[in-house]
Amino acid sequence: MIERTYRRDAKETLLKGKIMKRKPLGRTGVYIPEIGLGTWKYRGGIEPLRVGISLGANMIDTAEMYGTEDIVGRAIDGIRDDVFVATKVSPQHFHYDDLIKSAETSLKKLNTNVIDLYQLHWPNPGIPIRETMKAMEDLVKWGKIRFIGVSNFSVRQMEEASAALSSNEIVSNQVEYSLVERGIESDLIPYCVKEKVTIIAYSPLARGGLLGGSSRGSKLLEELSRKYGKTKAQIALNWVISKEENIVAIPKADRVEHVKEDCGASGWKLSEDDIKELNKVFS
Repeated sequence: MIERTYRRDAKETLLKGKIMKRKPLGRTGVYIPEIGLGTWKYRGGIEPLRVGISLGANMIDTAEMYGTEDIVGRAIDGIRDDVFVATKVSPQHFHYDDLIKSAETSLKKLNTNVIDLYQLHWPNPGIPIRETMKAMEDLVKWGKIRFIGVSNFSVRQMEEASAALSSNEIVSNQVEYSLVERGIESDLIPYCVKEKVTIIAYSPLARGGLLGGSSRGSKLLEELSRKYGKTKAQIALNWVISKEENIVAIPKADRVEHVKEDCGASGWKLSEDDIKELNKVFS
């Protein structure tokens, strides 16, 4: 049994004595954890996901192309109302009928009646965005999905997708972001801050590449690890989620101990000086 004090509009979640900070999802009024659970190349089974949920990381992100929707469905069985479920439709399925079919398939695999956040996985300029967004809005109207998101979209592509919507908003853009992958800082982050769109950062630990070596950056992470009494992974994750109020992160962890470590990146914040130093060293 998972002990919870969870509300969809809560700014913090207290679970098993742990504080998980929550951030607003776009303009929806719904709050999501600043550390969620990614499932790309996930092989950990149900237990790590359940532990993450119990620690407040109760947003799970998957995709039809990941092959992990089934395991997510099993992990949320019996606790569906306490989990924010996000999945993605593949770009080859952006035609209206194909997208509707993909959503229905994902709903079955996830063993749920509604997807909280349905995202376009990558842009597909070969299919008219208006047709794609018509399908997304119909899914909202039918109660199959709650919110519309995108993934790996540029500012221009977001603007085009937003213009194709008639009665809904794009609430999130899922993109790669870490200390070593900073390409979104010049234009996408300012745009999303201005438009109140949540950025969901995937690969926030650079697929593990931040945690080894003897570079200047690695030495700084070691130094800050000692200063804050946190691990290098927690320092790197906290940097991501401390940058802006609209950024959350979805690290993938196959092992329970790594899930617990990732969740420990929430509930505290690096100082502004240390954030600036990390910015400089990893620029």
